[in-house]
Amino acid sequence: MKVYRDVSSFNVDHAVLTIGSFDGVHKGHVKVIERLKKLAEEKGGESVIFTFFPHPRLVLYPEEGNLRLLTTLEEKIQLFEEAGLDHLIIFPFTKEFSKLTYDDFVKKVLIDQLKIKYLVVGHDHKFGKNREGGYEMLIRLSKSLNFQLEQIDVLLADDIEISSTKIRDALQEGNVTKANKYLGYPFTLHGTVVEGQKLGRKIQFPTANVEASDPNKIIPGHGVYAVWVKHAGATYGGMLNIGTRPTVNKNADQRSIEVHIFDFEQDIYNDEIELKFVAKVREEKKFDSVGELTEQLHQDKITVSEILTDRGFLN
Repeated sequence: MKVYRDVSSFNVDHAVLTIGSFDGVHKGHVKVIERLKKLAEEKGGESVIFTFFPHPRLVLYPEEGNLRLLTTLEEKIQLFEEAGLDHLIIFPFTKEFSKLTYDDFVKKVLIDQLKIKYLVVGHDHKFGKNREGGYEMLIRLSKSLNFQLEQIDVLLADDIEISSTKIRDALQEGNVTKANKYLGYPFTLHGTVVEGQKLGRKIQFPTANVEASDPNKIIPGHGVYAVWVKHAGATYGGMLNIGTRPTVNKNADQRSIEVHIFDFEQDIYNDEIELKFVAKVREEKKFDSVGELTEQLHQDKITVSEILTDRGFLN
């Protein structure tokens, strides 16, 4: 897959293109991508994803400060690569660009610069200044500008429309099982191991404190999770806590992300780590003593090991 950070170097005959933010590259997005690839094959063209960075909402509404993304740019690129696409255009989204009308965007960018022949869009496609561009407008433009157009129907799961918003809501509730079902893969968090208070060592449950690599990345809700941990090319089972550690932190007001990695004794401060969420085990709670906490952690480890073994993560 070829990656472009602007459109100046893009030169493809018979580009079959789809456009969108694609946060999460979830099952609904994959349905569009699969049709895009099939159409490119049928027409003797090449598949192209046109996406944006930063996410438009981060540029247009920075004062909100509450948008959390399912995928970082690097994660999104990897998912597109795995999907087998030919080309990925990462277009720089700016306030100036957001003022471009939909008509002008289609004509000046998609037609004049990219010379697209086919455009595939999702069922809820909205774009351009004030999100004025939709499928009805595209039908008119396709006729006047001579490109073919196709719209993909919504993808449902449990009679519910799959969307990035619904996946974010599930993660904030701690329901990683539902989120993973809609994503089509385990929700993943990349980060760096930072120094913590080292309290876990005192009770035989040392943890790696993780700082997310992207401040805009969504973090699942508080609780204990079964996770798959990847470090330096090797994969381990682990149990992870997201929360304020109320048993040992008397005045905690900040969330921490701590993972106890099974059968692991390396010093990994400042190393990069990857966490794949498999299931939520329980809510975070305050125990009356460190002894009670330790007893619960032993039980959590048994539960997590069973979950990971059952789902094929541990042998």
